[in-house]
Amino acid sequence: MLEKTFEPQAAEPRIYAQWEESGLFAPRTDGTAEAYSIVIPPPNVTGSLHIGHALNNTLQDILARYHRMKGKAVLWLPGTDHAGIATQMVVERQLAAAGNVGRRDMGRDAFIEKIWEWKAESGGTIVRQLRRLGASCDWSRERFTLDEGLNAAVRKVFVQLHKEGLIYRDKRLVNWDPHFQTAISDLEVEQREVDGAYWHFAYPLADGVTYEHPIAFDEDGKATEFETRAFIVVATTRPETMLGDTGVAVHPDDERYAGLVGKFVTLPITGRRIPIVADDYADPTKGSGAVKITPAHDFNDFGVGKRAGLPSLNILDAFGRITDVDTPDVPADYVGQDRFAARKAIVARAEEEVWLREIEKTKHVVPHGDRSGVVIEPWLTDQWYVDAKVLAQPALKAVEQGDTVFEPKSYEKIYFEWLRNIEPWCISRQLWWGHRIPAWYGPNGEIYVAETEEDAREQAMADYDSEVALTQDEDVLDTWFSSALWPFSTMGWPEKTEDLEQFYPTSDLVTAADIIFFWVARMMMMGQHFMGEVPFKRVIINGLVRDEKGQKMSKSKGNVIDPLGIIDELGADPLRFTMAILSGTRDIKLSKQRIEGYRNFGTKLWNAARFSQMNEARRVAGFDPASVDQTINRWIRGELTKAERAVSQAIEGGRFDDAAGALYRFVWNVFCDWYLELAKPVFQGSDEAATIETRAMTAWTLDQTLKLLHPVMPFITEELWAELGKEGPARDGLLIGAEWPVLPYAFIDASAEAEIGWLIDLVGEIRGLRAEMNVPPSAKPPLAFVAPDAVSAERIARHRDLILTLGRVSEVGSADAAPTGAVTFVSGGSTIALSLAGIIDLTAERARLEKEIAALDSDIGHVNKKLGNPNFVSRAAPEVVDEQRAKLAEAEAGKVKLQAALARLASL
Repeated sequence: MLEKTFEPQAAEPRIYAQWEESGLFAPRTDGTAEAYSIVIPPPNVTGSLHIGHALNNTLQDILARYHRMKGKAVLWLPGTDHAGIATQMVVERQLAAAGNVGRRDMGRDAFIEKIWEWKAESGGTIVRQLRRLGASCDWSRERFTLDEGLNAAVRKVFVQLHKEGLIYRDKRLVNWDPHFQTAISDLEVEQREVDGAYWHFAYPLADGVTYEHPIAFDEDGKATEFETRAFIVVATTRPETMLGDTGVAVHPDDERYAGLVGKFVTLPITGRRIPIVADDYADPTKGSGAVKITPAHDFNDFGVGKRAGLPSLNILDAFGRITDVDTPDVPADYVGQDRFAARKAIVARAEEEVWLREIEKTKHVVPHGDRSGVVIEPWLTDQWYVDAKVLAQPALKAVEQGDTVFEPKSYEKIYFEWLRNIEPWCISRQLWWGHRIPAWYGPNGEIYVAETEEDAREQAMADYDSEVALTQDEDVLDTWFSSALWPFSTMGWPEKTEDLEQFYPTSDLVTAADIIFFWVARMMMMGQHFMGEVPFKRVIINGLVRDEKGQKMSKSKGNVIDPLGIIDELGADPLRFTMAILSGTRDIKLSKQRIEGYRNFGTKLWNAARFSQMNEARRVAGFDPASVDQTINRWIRGELTKAERAVSQAIEGGRFDDAAGALYRFVWNVFCDWYLELAKPVFQGSDEAATIETRAMTAWTLDQTLKLLHPVMPFITEELWAELGKEGPARDGLLIGAEWPVLPYAFIDASAEAEIGWLIDLVGEIRGLRAEMNVPPSAKPPLAFVAPDAVSAERIARHRDLILTLGRVSEVGSADAAPTGAVTFVSGGSTIALSLAGIIDLTAERARLEKEIAALDSDIGHVNKKLGNPNFVSRAAPEVVDEQRAKLAEAEAGKVKLQAALARLASL
């Protein structure tokens, strides 16, 4: 007999160990099965399971378990990402906390050895946590983006792309993190709003040039007064960068400055002579309309500089300090100063020398490193780049022609927009942890790109008569470079392996929208370039998990839901079911209460199984559901068939919310609430044949239900499968290896559906009316059908006992007209009367309903007032406005119900 409750804390580790020992996580090897494959979006090796991982991996596991039960050879390939900057940061912090020397004092080799030691001890945390979630990955194939096989793939790709001219070295602007002293990707830049200022500086015109600047205008905007100026005003939020100014830009159509284009200004402090250029980037409507151009320290200025032929002068070193390496005219007292100290000094000098004209306080967005927390500098430096524009074209075409599809399709727009406007991809990072760039430098700066140092030396011999010292590039590759190869490098490429032959291209990729640019698009580029076909046939985009109010989760807000804490307390299944049923929206509003609600769903299933056991509903060898005769059994067979189709189609379509919703409705509303209730009298009745059939049908239906629910709630279903398998014929293996039910359409019986539907609707109407009219639970009023037709009369006779029990009525009769003191309603085409005279206090009930209607009227008026206020609608957070609209709809629907009840009372 089943225990009273399912104990996930004890059961889940035991069940997971059984799954691993069974070998069923690995693909079938009989050679006949259709292949189905997914590669896991590799979590950072430094990471712990967060709620986004719980969502993403639950959806992948549903797909893997479903297709495995469908008889396919399923490969769900797991692994972790070396996460260059994140891992290096973790180990540096640990070294500092332990009082050890820094990495630079330690040296590259010793530091990297320390990271490998850390990975061996702590790097498997998230993999262990994925097991707790129930992830059925093939752990025997687990990969790491820095393992030897992937390293070989990375080197081969780099060398080949370099030979093809698609990887090159260039001096360009990058996002520079002065703390980690490395370039970082846009993904690692966090835009933060801060208090700041625009400092307005007057740059003196050179060569004695003056011009007439308008200072007053008429109604048409035409200048009416002018002043003679020997300067031009520019504004900046970063005064320190003026040391690297190489021009001032004005719009080509700006009449104020038309005569100054081609003239020069003298840069204050340095005395540098810089030109005034015309460029569309300058906005005549903002500030003075003139902007200082610092090509080495601003991405927009870099573009202006390129177009105007302005030099790029770097005035910062890797630590964000002023340097005069490129700019010898920078005064010595600024050299070595931190950028923010230099800012203060320059502003003070501008004020003293009277070329500071205005300080305009403002809030503006400043880029920060998401890990270091320091202000990011656009910095001009030599880096390695990929010609992403060329690689993007086949990736674009593949989605345009449907070789790879996005679910939902709307995300294709994001993909297209980014790829059509793609910039060169900076792939070098000034870190030590990562794939070291396979490039070596000769004594005269020659670059030799090769897969090994031996190959590089062979290349060098063509330039030198003898052996020369070669120095390998110090940089490592952007983490996304190795991740871009993940679908094929993990399967053994560049070797021609059986896994590649069988499982590439992969079937599905499940990932979040925020890495469409950084990962999905790059996998598409690399997959097509090196494998000649797309890396996956479908990309399923999951939403972002937010708190119950729709706000982003953060530790500072205290609204983070820890999936491991939830698993500890409630088990993995309720969390997984919640993730699945909420997955259909872009922003998933999650609360612990929701998860607790779906734990109750598991409890409902468990109790249904216990009830079945107590009523001796055991599996019967050779039982054929096609042969059942009882109406309720023909009905539940059809309902199960419809549920199987709905769940199968939803999972196939990547609509996990629809699948979970169909499961919930069938298990809770159909099987538990109705079938078992309808079966009770049969179990307790005297018709032995009906009892035997209904017991067998109950057991068979439970088995099929466990199969359908298994991909979403694997632990509780596996436990029930084992426990229920102890009764009846011997069970053949674990549920994870069971065959997915495919039920024939003929199982849907229209006559049984109509009859049981009639009964359910009737009982539902009676229950609803009792609640609406506040009939005490103990009261059993009489029920009468008003002039029923022949079909209804037959059904009443067959199901009288069920109507009496489920409707809690004292009798079920018929009458030519509704009795006095009865409330009437219509169900199944019949008019039915429920006699309430003497059962409810009409005066008290009328007063109660009127009071509740008045309260709802008050609520409706209050919410309408809010929503009718344009200030509230425009200024309140969208989730707050949505909440008020939902509240209004709920109140209005409640009022309609209460008014109907009041109208019924009036008829008594």
